[in-house]
Amino acid sequence: MDGQREMRAADRDREATAERLRVALEEGRLGLHEYDERLARAYGARTYADLDEVVADLPGPAPAERSAVVPATPTPPPATPPLAPAPPAPAAAVPGGEPAAGAGTPVAPDTRSRLLGLWMPWLRVAALLLPIWLISVIATGHTAGVWPLWVLGPWGGLVLMQSVGLIGVDHGRNRDDRHR
Repeated sequence: MDGQREMRAADRDREATAERLRVALEEGRLGLHEYDERLARAYGARTYADLDEVVADLPGPAPAERSAVVPATPTPPPATPPLAPAPPAPAAAVPGGEPAAGAGTPVAPDTRSRLLGLWMPWLRVAALLLPIWLISVIATGHTAGVWPLWVLGPWGGLVLMQSVGLIGVDHGRNRDDRHR
């Protein structure tokens, strides 16, 4: 059995040990600092013996009925009825008489809530950073640059791409429903 302890551990073995440490942390058997130290040792372990040392003083996995950690039960996705084609909405007019871009393109309520969930963190950070920048401009009297754009620009670009993907998926789903 000692021969196996000296065998090289695989990434899967390190991940299993890390999971065992995470459970011990959730159960209160380890403090955050000790968890961090042991996790670093687990990912740096080369042999099974090294991994065993990391969890030697922890009890084995508890039976599900005795464990204080409740396993998450997978919840089925909510059953959403297929979207019926929306009646043609009156086109929103832009000054000049032309319909607005995107007018008449329905967006499902579920997509609206997901879009709101994507954009709200960005908007909150923007609402925090831009006034700080404005106050610093007023206090110093010069604008060296709009530093909030270093955060808001790339993040906003990523959120925009995710938003376009959400709308595209939803729009494609609506198109498929109309063809049925």
